[in-house]
Parts: sequence; C-alpha cells; structure tokens
Amino acid sequence: MLLTLIPLFDENLAVSAYSIFTQKDNMFLNPLSQVTGIYDGATYVQGIEAVNSMGIETLSGNKEVFVPVTNVSIFSNIEEQCEVAHVKVALLIDRTFPPVENYVKRLKELKAAGFKIAIRKIAVSEFQVYAPILEIVDYVFLNNKKIAIDKAKIYFEKLYPNVKLIAGNIDTMETFESLKATGGYQFYEGEFYRIPVTKGSKDISPAKVTQLELLKIVNNPDFEINDAADIIGRDTALTLSLLQMVNRVVKTAEITTIRHAAAMLGQKELKRWINTAVVNEISSDQPNELTRLTLLRARFAENLAGLFELKMQSEELFLMGLFSVLDIILDKPMDEALEMIQVSKDIKSALIRKEGKLAPVLEYILAYETADWSEVSRVMVLRNIDTDKVYQAYLDTLSWYRSTIRGV
Repeated sequence: MLLTLIPLFDENLAVSAYSIFTQKDNMFLNPLSQVTGIYDGATYVQGIEAVNSMGIETLSGNKEVFVPVTNVSIFSNIEEQCEVAHVKVALLIDRTFPPVENYVKRLKELKAAGFKIAIRKIAVSEFQVYAPILEIVDYVFLNNKKIAIDKAKIYFEKLYPNVKLIAGNIDTMETFESLKATGGYQFYEGEFYRIPVTKGSKDISPAKVTQLELLKIVNNPDFEINDAADIIGRDTALTLSLLQMVNRVVKTAEITTIRHAAAMLGQKELKRWINTAVVNEISSDQPNELTRLTLLRARFAENLAGLFELKMQSEELFLMGLFSVLDIILDKPMDEALEMIQVSKDIKSALIRKEGKLAPVLEYILAYETADWSEVSRVMVLRNIDTDKVYQAYLDTLSWYRSTIRGV
C-alpha cells in the first residue's frame, strides 16, 4: 500500500488537519485493480488501517484526519475497525455515493458512532439532489478551480449553516489571501504554501545570516567542530537545542561548554543535527507545514536511496530533501539560496535544474506527496521498486519526523 498526507490549513496557515490518500497496488502491475479495486476494500478501509498501524499522534500529530471511503467500504464495520478516537476521523465521501435511503441511514449510524462526515467532488448542479446527505455532513470541500466558490459559500451559509466549508485546490498565496479575506472557510487546501520563488530578493535577518553561516561551515567536507560550536554559541535557540540533543544521546556526561557538547556528538552527528535544526529555525516564520515538508523529504529521500541504487549517496539525498524548499524559506530563487550555503554539485543540479543522479528521487517524492499514484507507479515499474518497501520507507519517515521535532 502507498500512503501520503495532504495538509489542511486554518486562516493563520497553521495545519489543523490532514487528508489521507492511499493506493493499494501498483496500478501498472495490477491494472485490473483500478476496475475491481473498489470491491477489494469491501471489508476494510485502507486509510483506517494506516491510522491504526501508526497511531493518530505519529501519523498526524493528534490532528483530525480525513479518510476516503468508497461506496462499498462504507458498509464495512468501520466502527470496530477504527482503533483511535472516532472523533479524530472524518470519513470522506464523494459523488459516487447516491443520496438514497440506505446510504443516508449508514452515514447517520457512523455519525452516531462519533465519526465526522465530509464530502467532495459534487457539482453545483448536484447540490439540491444531494440535500439528504448535505443535511448530515460536517464538512464540504469546495474546489476553487471548478466551481464559483464564492456563490457556493453563500448557498451553504443560507441552507446549511452548520456545515464547515473547506476551500480546496488553491494554487497561489494571492488566492488564499483573497478567500481568507472573505471569510467563511474552516480549512484551506492546495499547493499555495510551497510555490517556488523565481524572482525578487529580500533582505535576510541577522539571525538567519548567522544560521546560514553555520550551514556553510558544516557542509564543508572538512569542517572544524570548534568553528561550528562557536557559531552555535551565538544563537540561544540552537544552543539550547544542542544541549538537549546531547543530554539525550550521552546521558551520563557532564557538559561544560558548547565546544564540549559539539565534540560529544562527533562530526557526522553534529553535521546532521545542525542541518536539521538550522532549517527548522530559519523556517520558523513560514507556515509550519514547510518545516514538516523539509524534514519529511529529507528522511524519505534518505530511505529511498537503496531503492534507487543510490545507497552511497544517502547523506546527499537527505540534504537535497532538507534544502528542497530553501528558496521559499529564504524568499529567494533556488540558485541564490543555495549560494548562501555549501552543497554538492549533485544537490545543486537536482534542486536548480532538476537534473543529475539525485533528481529522479526528488521527482518521485514530489509525485508521492501529492498522491500522483499514476506517476509513482510508473517509476516503480521502470526501476523494479517494491510497493511495500516504499510504504515502509514512508512510515519510517513519519515516525522519524515525530521523534525529531520533539528534539530539534
């Protein structure tokens, strides 16, 4: 099974929920699954299986998750399948659910069991027909690109004032700001928060300059631990983070200086920690999902190294993922952003020109995180990559992320 999470933001650009999207099989190796797959899930819901295996804390940071269900799996025993608090799960249906008595009854049963109900992909012309279901649902996804979202909002405010609206498919920050200004939406979904910077240049704060200087030092192949330690000592947040990290790794040591703490980690672990911690710090004034995105990409890229026959480049792949949104974090084009730190030619080639031996991993991750299962499946066929190994790599990525943010 393949799994990815799509973030849903509130008006302050804080992630408030996630949508879970799954794919059971490689659609190219098993094309019939696209036709018969709806019946394969007749007795269970794949998203619920993922929630159970990971736990709601590891999977989503204890935030609400939207789990798609089919018009067949909706009649499975979801109440017993779901091992986490039902209130944390919104079952996501679409226009394949006919607004007839047996479906309406089943949705009411699931609401009574504590689940929330959300619906997507219904056209404006179908709103009236779907009245029996719209009277039940808690959320409605409105596609910003396919319908007149402002008129749809008025419609729901008048007829279904208790329904929470989700503005979806938002591709620019300008569109987000415009929708936010009109109000009336519970969540916002789309690519708008990670649009690459292609022109313009803004001044960088003194604090970020210091942190970027640190990145440049540690990504030099022969960096000196003491040089890095001295720069860490200028930044209170990084100093505290380093001491916390060392106390977890070496619990019996009595740390006397920043240089001592850095030496206790050793060059390799210090470099890894600094790259992760600094990216976390310099992205603190951006949407919090960007920090999550950089860390997930870093670990996922590292985990995929062997599957792409790049095991010897796993460290470079980690850094490539970590710096993949540096242009957005620094509000500069990628080539300018990478000039401020020291990375390998392979990383630059992948991030700037989408070329070189590391680039296929980045392209695969970009397709994976947007649930482009067709492209993901195509790459796995061409490279003979096993679906289960990718799934395990992603689950490990989520677990690593949760443990990392507690310690960064």
